[in-house]
Amino acid sequence: MAASQHIDDPVCERLSACYTGVVNDIMRGMGLRNFTLPSDLRPLVPDTVLCGPAFTIEGRIDETADPHETLLAWTGLLSRARVGHIWVSQPHDGTVGHMGELSAEALHLRGVLGCVIDGGIRDAGFIRRLGFQTWHRFFTSRDVVGRWLPTGVNVDIVIGEVMIRPGDYLLGDLDGLVRVPRETASEIAEQSTIAMQTESKVRTAILAGVDPQTAYLQFGKF
Repeated sequence: MAASQHIDDPVCERLSACYTGVVNDIMRGMGLRNFTLPSDLRPLVPDTVLCGPAFTIEGRIDETADPHETLLAWTGLLSRARVGHIWVSQPHDGTVGHMGELSAEALHLRGVLGCVIDGGIRDAGFIRRLGFQTWHRFFTSRDVVGRWLPTGVNVDIVIGEVMIRPGDYLLGDLDGLVRVPRETASEIAEQSTIAMQTESKVRTAILAGVDPQTAYLQFGKF
């Protein structure tokens, strides 16, 4: 799978070379909990790995909002997005699209790695052709104009059972999305790399005809 681009971040370099299954196993072994994002979030570009620190957004529906006000607020968010980060949004809404063609283009050109949105998107064909990885719940033709306003930027947000803080790392592949705490991300990446090396030894043994249980007992990994 193709990996997302990131900017001079050694943690991203190492994490993006891992896969979510092994990272999940390492964090579970460390006693961490509530780090797997909901399984009904889906990647728009299935064969692209997304990895990077989170730039977080929170908001709410406001059907009394002035259209001009909502567009000023939205474009202000785009202007604040950070290079080398993932746009991670908890819109508290299941009716409108929270990423579209012009926004994705602006973020992509700005150096944002991709999006994770606990809600809908629109202009999906364009975003997919752009190659801008966007995790989402649903598609819609509706947008935020006159309906939605942000309430927080770079704040702690919750998606499913997972709290995501600004700067926490996200890793997404075909198996789903996991949140990696920023303060232990380097250790988790290192341990995941070691685990993958051990898995390669197990794989080699099994392909050579070694019984799976024997291989597990020999290497302590399966």
